[in-house]
Amino acid sequence: MSQSQLDVAILGGGMAGNLLARQLVRRLPRARIAVFDKKHAHAHNVGESMVEIASNYFVRRLGLGSYLYQRQTPKNGLRFFFDTPERDTPLPEMSEIGSDSLPFHPAFQIDRSRLEGDLIEMNARDGVRVHLGARVTDLELARDGSAHRFSVSDGSHTQECASRWLVDASGRSRLIARREGLDVPETQLANASVWGWFTGVTDIDAVGPDAFRARVRHTPRRLSTLHFMYRGYWIWFIPLQDGMTSIGVVCEKRHLDPRTRTPDGFLDFLRGHEAVRSLLENAKPIATQGYRHLAYGTQRFFSPERWALVGEAAAFPDPFYSPGADFIALANDFSTDLIARDLAGEPLRARAERYDQFMRFRFEAAMRLYRDHYPLFGSYELTKLKWDLDVGCYYNLWISQYLCDEHLNGRALRRQLLQREPVLAALSNFTALFRLLENRLRETGAYHRSNRGAYSDGQDCIRFMKEVGRPRSEGEVLARTEQIFNAVRDRALDLLEGTPGHGRREPKPLAWFLEPRALDR
Repeated sequence: MSQSQLDVAILGGGMAGNLLARQLVRRLPRARIAVFDKKHAHAHNVGESMVEIASNYFVRRLGLGSYLYQRQTPKNGLRFFFDTPERDTPLPEMSEIGSDSLPFHPAFQIDRSRLEGDLIEMNARDGVRVHLGARVTDLELARDGSAHRFSVSDGSHTQECASRWLVDASGRSRLIARREGLDVPETQLANASVWGWFTGVTDIDAVGPDAFRARVRHTPRRLSTLHFMYRGYWIWFIPLQDGMTSIGVVCEKRHLDPRTRTPDGFLDFLRGHEAVRSLLENAKPIATQGYRHLAYGTQRFFSPERWALVGEAAAFPDPFYSPGADFIALANDFSTDLIARDLAGEPLRARAERYDQFMRFRFEAAMRLYRDHYPLFGSYELTKLKWDLDVGCYYNLWISQYLCDEHLNGRALRRQLLQREPVLAALSNFTALFRLLENRLRETGAYHRSNRGAYSDGQDCIRFMKEVGRPRSEGEVLARTEQIFNAVRDRALDLLEGTPGHGRREPKPLAWFLEPRALDR
């Protein structure tokens, strides 16, 4: 490699790093950009389910719409199934939260090995300097405006490199975070995961009587990310290309038997669930992997000293709702904007601080969707409440903001940051309400009462989805938020009081939800 200074060095050639390289080369075609990855080739990896923000990022920002339909798998939303404590309910008899039509805003399932290999080829073709089998050492972050420096070894020789910008996309190696002491351990959410890839998994659309398929109007369930829900854990099925299926479990650590981390133990665990076993009759496992702990945070995502952390090199919350690629989209957008402005000679400090504050706010808001929520997951009634709140707010607040590029608008971003404490307070208030209801249902033996034979359309809480991405006033967004909050609280109180369909409570103003308080009063 030339000794000339790079404009941007990206440390890590997985999904986050290669997506950023593509975004940068499209925005800054004359910039000197290089990607360094210690791997020579990419294998299957988790993080295969994308939701709406990430999908919009791929299509609109990166121009990968045709690619996603040709080389990856379109997704039919998230779908949830519920069981008895004995884990013996046949799949067609399970209660279900899903949809009976393909989503209005597209999403995709991603074969990571294919995606990352394809991105490397695209980036190299477009002028990005791609270095595989390149291990980064001796990293020195500049403090005085000079170039960052590091060494790269390919096993036979070592080379010194310098770059104006340094972006850490090294995944859980977390080169900058570990060097700078930025790690924030997650102590409240003790989540762990085991997963693997299988061939020969039975097509869920061929299971059960015709009535099972008819209740979703024969929309392809197989294209959904399937979740089999249990108190304290959930099991995913994600369809990939070429007959491969990703299957995994995410759980509170206390639910994870160490033997489950072995290939045989993992398969035995899966087969201990009647519905899951019915899909694995002819399946063949390919590989098994796992993490003993999933969630962690960071003290900083972006620095005015011209470095950034993206993807899992920064932070990771929990796979439920598939937020990982959403955070890549946001961090890559912010990184690209900072780099472009810096190379154009603009000052960085104020904007870098705002972007960093927003990413930390957004991450903390996500964490409050998972902390203390795993005990809810085994109940159809509780999960439906949680789904309606979380997805309603995701569409109304986060997706709408992203599609309108408000996260890159300084004035809009400042307004968002002013809402940090009220938003976090509201999320904590609903967590307390849901846990109160979960305790009540367990005490009365009603936790599993609706887990058999019920179906609800997961899109009924987002009937406003066609408004999302169009200009809306702040008043319209707040009014929709108030409506979502009141609807979920009313149904939660109905369950607490044993009066389903009560529907006569006076709506509370939005400000009432945004202060720390008990929502059951």
